[in-house]
Amino acid sequence: MTGVPARPRGYRQQPSLWWWMHKRSYTLFILRELSSVFVAWFVLFLLLLVYAVAGGAERYQSFLDSAANPVVIGLNAVALAFVCLHVVTWFNLTPQAMPVRVRGRRVPSAVIVGSEYLALAIVSAFVAWLVVG
Repeated sequence: MTGVPARPRGYRQQPSLWWWMHKRSYTLFILRELSSVFVAWFVLFLLLLVYAVAGGAERYQSFLDSAANPVVIGLNAVALAFVCLHVVTWFNLTPQAMPVRVRGRRVPSAVIVGSEYLALAIVSAFVAWLVVG
């Protein structure tokens, strides 16, 4: 008879629910994946802000009042921390996920990551200049 058994025989131990807590790289991976929920929250929050601004002064003031709620402020603080984690882990992962070659030679990882942080600093400074004036 030539066939593969439907299931492997023997006992397989179920992994713990907290298996990812035992190794730092696994923990960062799970936290980075969880950070996508907070990125989605920021997108929703900004869309609601745009909707409020488009709705006039009264709707905008109502949005500001609801955004001043301590629960919303706390959620935004946690979301900011997760988005910063997402940015740092994503930037550090980029050279491995997308190796860049110039004239047949691979660009060093430090150059790629450094240029990403430089671009982030320039864009952040520009946005701060727009907001603050």
